[in-house]
Amino acid sequence: MNELDLFSDPHGSDPYGQGRDPHAQGHLTDERLSRGAQRQTRKRQKRKRHSGRAAVFFSLAFIVALVGTGGVFGFAWLDKRIHPPDFDGAGAGNVTVQIKEGDSGSAIGATLQSHNVVKSVRAFVKVYGKEPKAGSIQPGFYQMRLQMSSKAAMALLLDPKSRAGNQITVREGIRSMELFQDLQKKTGIPAAKFQAVAANTKGLGLPSYSGGKLEGYLYPGRYDISPNASARQIIKQMVDRFNQTAADLDLEAKAKQVRMTPGQVITMASLIQAEGGKTDDFPKIARVIYNRIKIGRQLQFDSTVLYVLNRRTLNVREGDIERTKSSPYNTYYNKGLTPGPISNPGRDAIEAVMSPTPGKKWLFFIATDPTNQVTEFAETEEQFRVLEAKFRAWQRRNPGN
Repeated sequence: MNELDLFSDPHGSDPYGQGRDPHAQGHLTDERLSRGAQRQTRKRQKRKRHSGRAAVFFSLAFIVALVGTGGVFGFAWLDKRIHPPDFDGAGAGNVTVQIKEGDSGSAIGATLQSHNVVKSVRAFVKVYGKEPKAGSIQPGFYQMRLQMSSKAAMALLLDPKSRAGNQITVREGIRSMELFQDLQKKTGIPAAKFQAVAANTKGLGLPSYSGGKLEGYLYPGRYDISPNASARQIIKQMVDRFNQTAADLDLEAKAKQVRMTPGQVITMASLIQAEGGKTDDFPKIARVIYNRIKIGRQLQFDSTVLYVLNRRTLNVREGDIERTKSSPYNTYYNKGLTPGPISNPGRDAIEAVMSPTPGKKWLFFIATDPTNQVTEFAETEEQFRVLEAKFRAWQRRNPGN
């Protein structure tokens, strides 16, 4: 048997089938499998391409729809900004609105919109921005109309005839009785009505250290008075302003630092305000007061005598002092501060009490030239007499003062 016989089928059959090489058969089978796998891969890739294109088309369609819708809304938004909603014409009816100190164009617009004067803040601000005189609008009350165009509203705000109510200024150092007379002239409300408020201060919000008295707590400044305000409402505005200022100054805490009550601070401030000329002198006058109280010496202020007499003059005589000696407000006969304020002091006088000029031994001061508000200070009686002579010389040059 040769080698070929060893691999031959004894029945003459080819164990590998028709005489094909088994290695060749295996190669063909792998090849077919490989081609099949490639066809499947191509099919999957084709399906992916189709689904990818479909996704892109869907996304594009969505974006187009979104942009289209957004375009509509975007145009509406842009149009609203360019042409904000506004009323037409001059409006009708009447309404009183208040423009406050420091109000911006948008703040004024918000006030007008809240009173149904203009339709939108943006419409008014647009007109405000184009109006060269917009910055001249003054705080106060204005008689406006309902549902006006922003342009018509601006024209009314710039027209002095549309101003309603009153604007008053409370002078620093004014007494309550003087103020009531001023208010009567400005508002037409009788002074007796304000005096009635002073007699019954309940509900005004006065601080506890006021003792229920108005004097000293009607804070100086400018006020816009509503045309419909009552005497009580007007007075309450001033008390509210005092309370706000006291909070800003941290009055109660600062009073403790100088070993005084808040009421004493206001009382002393009222004396400084009544006696002083220039605000630069206020801390110096405060130092004189502290020094005289420390050594137990009467203040001897003419302003306290004049408060009792309800007069205003620079010529206080011995008879005036004697006539008022029974009053606790007479500082020639009583030591220390007066029982309460003698005027309504401003912020500078209040701050002077809490920050007196340091390190000075002044015991005297006198206005040597009241015309120019010149006040001079002295430590001794001799120095004071020299200053007093200068004042008497001024009096001779200015008789009747």
